[in-house]
Order: sequence, then C-alpha cells, then structure tokens
Amino acid sequence: MSSVQDRLWEMIEPHVAAVGVELDDLEVLNGGQLVRVTLDTPDAESSPLGVDVIAELSRGIGRMLDAEDPIERAYTLEVSSPGLERKLRRKTHYDKSIGRIVKIKTFALIDDEKTHTGLLVSADDDSFVVDVDGNRRRITYTDVSSARTVFVWEKPGQKTQHA
Repeated sequence: MSSVQDRLWEMIEPHVAAVGVELDDLEVLNGGQLVRVTLDTPDAESSPLGVDVIAELSRGIGRMLDAEDPIERAYTLEVSSPGLERKLRRKTHYDKSIGRIVKIKTFALIDDEKTHTGLLVSADDDSFVVDVDGNRRRITYTDVSSARTVFVWEKPGQKTQHA
C-alpha cells in the first residue's frame, strides 16, 4: 500500500468502525484522481450495508478528507459496498468468502490451468484452497493475478452456494 493509502486507511477506518462498519478495501487509482472506499458489515449476509448508511458515511468521509486534505490534487471519492461479486484482494476477503464460488486467475499454470473456478474451501496466511470439480487446488496469494466471488442465481427449490 502506498503511503497515501496508508494515511487514508488510518483516517477512515476508525471513522466507519465507530458505527459498526468495516473498512473492507481502499484503493487510490489513476495517480490519485480516484479514491475508492469499500465498506462492509461484519456479517454482510444477515445484515447487509444499506444505501442510506453508505451515503451518510460517504458524506462524513468526504468532509473528513476535505478537512485533512491528504491528497494534493483534485480527486473523486467513490464509496460503496463490495456487491454481489466482490474482488478478493486481502486475506480477510478470502476468509469471508469461504464456502462460496470463486474465480481465480493465476500468473502461472496450476494443474495445467490459469483460471480456477470452484468452491473456496479454506484460507490461511500464505494460501487458499479451491475445489475445482472435486480437485482441490492450493494457490498462494502471490500466484493470484485476479480473484473474485461469483454470484450464482438459484432456481426455486435448488440449493447452491453463491457469492
């Protein structure tokens, strides 16, 4: 994380934590022109983050950043929840997604594949396991070029895992 990202994280995390919301992710993109803040709740499945809460927190974060002025140029602040198909960028994202369908792209071949879609079985400090059609693949975080959950629409009466 860059020093600007670190500073923003240190500013925003306690602000949102004070109302029981987690700072899920923070990205500074396009040379600092875009600050993307992703918020979540500790148990998003049973109590998802509402639009009204996101809007209120967005206004508060905006006021705080205006007052502190941590970014030297004009920027756009984007505040949202992870959505149905969340990016997996941090170990905590993998932890929250255990038991869900994921799509992982790797830099190198693993079991002769660079794309691995299946059930996320476990995650530890260095790697995670994805069950791809009954074949468990251990993938280290450093091997991942991109990762996200996959939302699967359930048909009435059908029980499936979803993101």
